[in-house]
Amino acid sequence: MTTLNQPNRSPVSVAGHRQIVNPRLAELPDYPFERLRGLLDPLGAPADLDPIALSLGEPQHPYPDFVGEILHANRHLYGKYPPVAGTPDFCRAVTDWLTRRYDLPQGMIEADRHIAPCAGTREALFRTAFMAVPPSKAGQRPAVLMPNPFYQCYAGAAIAAGAEPIFVPALAENGFLPDFAGLDENILARTALVYFCTPGNPQGAVADLAYLENLAALSRRYDFTLVVDECYAEIYNDAPPPGTLQVCVDSGDMSGILVFHSLSKRSNVAGLRSGFVAGDADLLTLFRRLSEYGGNPSPLPVYAAAAALWRDEEHVVANRALYQEKFDLAERVLSNRFGFYRPEGGFFLWLDVGDGEAATVELWRRAAVRVLPGAYLAAEGGGGENPGKAYIRVAMVHDRTVMEDALARIAETL
Repeated sequence: MTTLNQPNRSPVSVAGHRQIVNPRLAELPDYPFERLRGLLDPLGAPADLDPIALSLGEPQHPYPDFVGEILHANRHLYGKYPPVAGTPDFCRAVTDWLTRRYDLPQGMIEADRHIAPCAGTREALFRTAFMAVPPSKAGQRPAVLMPNPFYQCYAGAAIAAGAEPIFVPALAENGFLPDFAGLDENILARTALVYFCTPGNPQGAVADLAYLENLAALSRRYDFTLVVDECYAEIYNDAPPPGTLQVCVDSGDMSGILVFHSLSKRSNVAGLRSGFVAGDADLLTLFRRLSEYGGNPSPLPVYAAAAALWRDEEHVVANRALYQEKFDLAERVLSNRFGFYRPEGGFFLWLDVGDGEAATVELWRRAAVRVLPGAYLAAEGGGGENPGKAYIRVAMVHDRTVMEDALARIAETL
C-alpha cells in the first residue's frame, strides 16, 4: 500500500482541538511549494545571477489583447451575482469547442445538461470528491485512486472526503501510465473515484483511446466515478491528445465520466480562473447543486472573456508553437543526459538526476534556478521508495531567451 510521505511537517497541528476541528486535516501533507520554500529559502543564491523560477507551472506567454478589452467592456457586470450554471453564451462556446476539438457528433454535448463552469479546475477537482465519495463502498472505507506521481489536489480531496488515497505507480517502465486494472480486486471493489490526468503532470504522457476505453470500462465494471483532468490537452508535441469523451461516441453513454478543462494553460490566463466540467448529466446536476452551496462562480465579465477564448484558435496555435520551439531547444541542450525525453504533451521536463532534492539545492545555490524535486509530487510505495525521488520537474513556462539561459545553467550545474 502506498502512503503519503510527510517529512518536515509544519508545527501546525489539530491534535489539541480534535473536538472542534476536522481531524482529517492532520492527514494532509505539506503542499509541494511550501516544502520547496522550506528547502530553499534558508539558502543563498548567486548574487550575480538573476533568479529563474521553473518550479511553478504558471504560463508566462502572452494572452490575447481581446481578453482585457472584453473585461473592460463588461465591467458594469461586476455589480451582479454571477450564475453558478454559467451564462448561456459561455456554455454554448464550450459545447462548440468540445464538439469541434474532439470531433464529437452534433448534439452529443448539450450545453444545459453536460456542461458546468468552474473557477479553474483545481477547486472543481477538489469539490468533486465530496460529490462522488460515499460514506462506504463494498462495506469498507472508500478508496480514491490516482497516479503516482500525482497532482496534490487529488490526494487532498480524497483525504478531506474521508476516503483512502491509493497511489498507482506511473513509471518509465509502464510509459508513465498507471495500471489501474492491475490492482487487487478488494481495492477496486471499494473504489469510489479515480483521478487521472492526460497529458500527465509531471511526465507529459498521453493516454491513447484504447487506454481511455479500458479505463472507462473499468469504471463501469466497478461502479466508480472517473475524473479525467485534461487541462494540458492543447499543449502537445505532434498529434492532438485524444479526449475521454471520444470513447463515449459510439454508445453516447457518458455515465460515470467527467472531464475537466481550463483556460489557464491553453490561453495563458491562469489568473482568470475559468474552466469547465463536462460529461455525465446526472453527476453534473449534483455538481451544480453542490456548487450552489460552496461553489465559486466566475464573474460575468470573466464568463464573457472565457467564451471568446474558447472560440478563438489562433492564439492557441501560436502558444503551442512557442512551447515546441522551447522543447527543440531543450532537446539540443539536454539530449542524452538526465534521462531526457521529449514529452508528448504538457510543458514540463521530467529529468532523472539521481537525487531530485539534492539537485534542486545545487541548482539554486550555484545557478539561481528554482525547480521542484520530483519526490514532492509523489508518495512512498510499499517498499518505502518514492517514485519521484530521482527526478526534478522543470516548468518550461518562460520565453525562449529566459529558457535558453535556464537550460544552460541546468546543464552546466548538473
